[in-house]
Amino acid sequence: MEYVYAALLLNATEKDINEENVTAVLSAAGVEVDDARVKALIASLEDVDIEEAIATAAVAAPAAAAPAAAAAAAEEEVVEEEEEEEEEEAAAAGLGALFG
Repeated sequence: MEYVYAALLLNATEKDINEENVTAVLSAAGVEVDDARVKALIASLEDVDIEEAIATAAVAAPAAAAPAAAAAAAEEEVVEEEEEEEEEEAAAAGLGALFG
C-alpha cells in the first residue's frame, strides 16, 4: 500500500509519478524500496487518470455500502422486536402473579 500512497501523494502535489519520485517518497517515509515494485507501479499507472479513478471510486463506495447498512438496520429492527416481546411477556407474568 505504501507504493500506492506514494503515487497518490505525488499526484496530490502535482509531481510526476516516476520511478525516481516514488523511490524518493518511499525512502523519505523510511520504507525499504523494492525497485521491481516501483517499476510495476509506474507501469500499471501509465495510462491511468488518477483523478478520474478517485472520482469513480468515491461514487462506487457509498453505493456498495448501502446494502450493508440496510442489512444492519433490518437486524437491529429484529433485535428491538425481540426485546419488546420479552418485555411484554415479563409484564404479563407480573400481572399473573398479582391476580394468580
